Amino acid sequence: MNPSPPRSMPDAPVRGSRVVGVGSYQPGRILTNSELSQLVDTSDEWIRSRVGIETRRIADAESVADMAIRAGLDALQDAGMDAVDVDLIIVATVTAKDRSPSTAGRVSASIGAASPAVFDVNAACSGFTHAMAIADQAIRAGSATTALVIGAEKLSDFTDWADRSTCVLVGDGAGAAILTASDEPGVGPVHWGSVPALAQAVRIEEPSLHLEQEGLTVYRWAITQAAQLARRTCELAGIRPEDLAAFIPHQANLRIIEPLADQLGIPRAITARDVIHSGNTSSASIPIALAKLVRTGEVPPDSPALLFGFGGGFAFAGQVIRTPRNT
Repeated sequence: MNPSPPRSMPDAPVRGSRVVGVGSYQPGRILTNSELSQLVDTSDEWIRSRVGIETRRIADAESVADMAIRAGLDALQDAGMDAVDVDLIIVATVTAKDRSPSTAGRVSASIGAASPAVFDVNAACSGFTHAMAIADQAIRAGSATTALVIGAEKLSDFTDWADRSTCVLVGDGAGAAILTASDEPGVGPVHWGSVPALAQAVRIEEPSLHLEQEGLTVYRWAITQAAQLARRTCELAGIRPEDLAAFIPHQANLRIIEPLADQLGIPRAITARDVIHSGNTSSASIPIALAKLVRTGEVPPDSPALLFGFGGGFAFAGQVIRTPRNT
């Protein structure tokens, strides 16, 4: 088979990238708190009071790649673009079961892309924001012109359904964004890093291969440390938190999300709270919430939104983006 001809790249690095389309996919099966109470010693009131979740979506036949493909196609349609336009695909996931091919490779083959660079990123709940930063930097360097960035997770495959401390949290799904080169940058500088002392606080490891976490440790870190990191992200973008049109943090726990917004002085009305209906979908949570806010018009076009992810590893990353313009 003859290889595809190389695409033309910019003669010099462009100023940056912009988000031109968003998409998402969630399985049809809805798991309620009442149903969970039949599996473990819990109740609807217990779950709502502690994590704020009412329902979550659970995949049955769909794989991580299946959901990533659906979200990616949705984002391409939103951007009015074809898969052959994409020259970089990055999938953020911690729940793909196959070592190879990468989930990004499966996405590329399924959507009809030409010859994009493809790879996965494993940064747990901050995976999507890490992937966004990598795509933006690749575009700035002239190594890509159009990137498809996806966060996709099937946490239900790695859940101990007898452990109420974790099974009440998880959900499945995928979210995506299309980035293109732009002389008017719409993706701000990334602020990323890690907390080595908390590397084991959230984990999926042998022999159990079940999601395990030190919930109180994560909660304490989030309510005492996350705000200053999110504020620094805004500083790097040259924007004040109060001037944001939306705040889209990792949808870990409503009891973390709302205090974090309060500490930043961001109104809860413009803070994503999709965790209520989708549960914690790890790297998929930010792009799913972003796509919903954009699609419903709750965030105006070309408006600043702060994305901030944190979790397993213990990694964090964030950037301020401008939402897609109307096409």
